[in-house]
Amino acid sequence: MLKQFLNLKLSQKLSPQQIQLMKLIQLPTQAFEQRLKEEMVENPALESGKEEDDELYEKDEFDNNDDDYEDYEGNDNIETEEINIDEYLSNDETPDYKLQANNYSDDNEDRQMPFAASTSFHQDLINQLNTFILNDEQRDIAEFLVGSIDDDGYLRRDVRDIVDDMAFTQGVYTDEKTVEKILHIIHDLEPSGVGARDLHECLLLQLRHKTPTEYVDLAINIIENNFDAFTKKHYEKLQVTYEISKEQLKKAIEEIEKLNPKPGGAFDSNSRTVEQIVPDFAIRIIDGELELTLNGRNAPTLHVSKDYQEMLQTYKVSKDKSHSQKDAVQFIKQKLDSAKWFIDAIRQRQETLFVTMNAIMHFQQEYFLDGEETKLRPMILKDIADMVGLDISTVSRVANSKYVDTPYGTKLIKEYFSESMKNDQGEDVSTLEIKNILKNIIEEEDKNKPLPDDQLAEILKEKGYPIARRTIAKYRDLLDIPVARMRKKI
Repeated sequence: MLKQFLNLKLSQKLSPQQIQLMKLIQLPTQAFEQRLKEEMVENPALESGKEEDDELYEKDEFDNNDDDYEDYEGNDNIETEEINIDEYLSNDETPDYKLQANNYSDDNEDRQMPFAASTSFHQDLINQLNTFILNDEQRDIAEFLVGSIDDDGYLRRDVRDIVDDMAFTQGVYTDEKTVEKILHIIHDLEPSGVGARDLHECLLLQLRHKTPTEYVDLAINIIENNFDAFTKKHYEKLQVTYEISKEQLKKAIEEIEKLNPKPGGAFDSNSRTVEQIVPDFAIRIIDGELELTLNGRNAPTLHVSKDYQEMLQTYKVSKDKSHSQKDAVQFIKQKLDSAKWFIDAIRQRQETLFVTMNAIMHFQQEYFLDGEETKLRPMILKDIADMVGLDISTVSRVANSKYVDTPYGTKLIKEYFSESMKNDQGEDVSTLEIKNILKNIIEEEDKNKPLPDDQLAEILKEKGYPIARRTIAKYRDLLDIPVARMRKKI
C-alpha cells in the first residue's frame, strides 16, 4: 500500500568549492606546493607566472577583485547557447588577477640542495659478508638472515620459523644448527650487536666486542647472570652479589651505558635523508612590534590561461558554430570554472591562514615579545575561533599542521594551545608552564634519590600550583619522563 506524507528535515551540505578550500587549508607548505602542481597538470586552463606585457598594479594582498561568475554543477547537457561568453572574457586590458600584488621576494623561493647517495643498512651488511668465505648454501642463508633483520638491528624471528620460511620461499633446505652457525657470523658484523634476538643478547654482543678490562668483564657478568636486577636498578643487591664497592659498580654501569640498544638505528639515522621543516609563517620583532608574514611559497601567482579565453572569443565571433565547436565550448567552460574556483580557494586559504595566525600572535603577544614560556597564556581553539569568526574545525586545520618561525625557534602552532589551571592566587595559568616547572624540578633532583610523584606534587603546591598526584603522573608521561625508580642513578 502506497502512502504519501511530508517530512521536514534540516540539513547542511558543503559545496565542492567549500570542500576544496577545507582540504587546501589543512595542507602545510610543501604539501600545498605538490597539490598546486597536480592541479596545474589536471587543468590546462590554469597557469602560473607573470605575463611580460601586462602592467602590474599593486593592491592589498588579500583583496579580491575577481568578477562574479555563475556556478557550474557539472551538467554535461547544458545548452551552448545558454553560456554567457562575456562572463569569461575581460574587456579590461589588465586582467583581474594582475591587480593582486605578490609582495614576496625571491629569497623565499625554495633552493634545492642535492643529497649524496648512501648505502642502506642491509646492503652494508651484505657487503661485509663478502669478506667471509662462504659456499653457495651458506651465502643464501646469510643473506636471508640479513634480510630478516629489522631497522633497529634485531632478528626478531624464531630460528625454526626462519628454517621453514627458507624452505617454502627460497627452496633452501637446512636445519636450525646450520642457521645458528651462520647467525654467529652475522654477529661478527658491524655495528656490533647486529642480529641479536633481544636486548639482553644485543648488550652482551657489544660488550664482548670491547677490549677486555676489569669493568667490562664485570659488566658482562652482570648482564649475563643478573640482567633482571640491572634493569630494575637494584644496585644494592648487585653490590652484595659481587662483593664490590659502589664505585666499582658505577664503572661497570658506565660501560653498559655506552652501548647502543638499537645498533641498526644509529646507521639508519646517519644515512637517512634529512627532512626539512618549511615554516608556513614568520614572526619578527621590529622596533618593539610584532610583524607576521606568510611564507611566499603559499602565495603563488596564478591566472586563467589566455589561450582558453581566446578560444571563447573565436567562438563568439564565428558565424557558423559546428557541433564540435559547441562541445569544445562546454569543455572550456568547465576548465575555466575550475581554474577560477581554484584561484579563489587559494586566495581564501591565504586569508584564513593569515588572520588565524595573526590572532594567535596577538593572543600570545607577551610570549612572542620576549620568549619567556611562563608568559604563555592558556589558549584553546575556541578562543581563536571567536576572535576571527571562524569555525573551531577551521582553526584546528590551521594549527595542527603548520609551523611558525619565531626568534626563539621554529615550532608547531598547536604547541601554543593549552588548557588552563588555577594557581593558589586564583589566576589562570597554562598547563605548559606547569609542565616546564615539573621538568625543571626533575632535572635538578638528586638522582641517587629521585622524587616520587607525591613529593613532586608537594613541591609544586609549595610553588603555588595545587595539583593532584595523578595529574603529576599524567604530565610526567606526556613529557616522556619515567617513574622515580627508573630515574635512579648510582
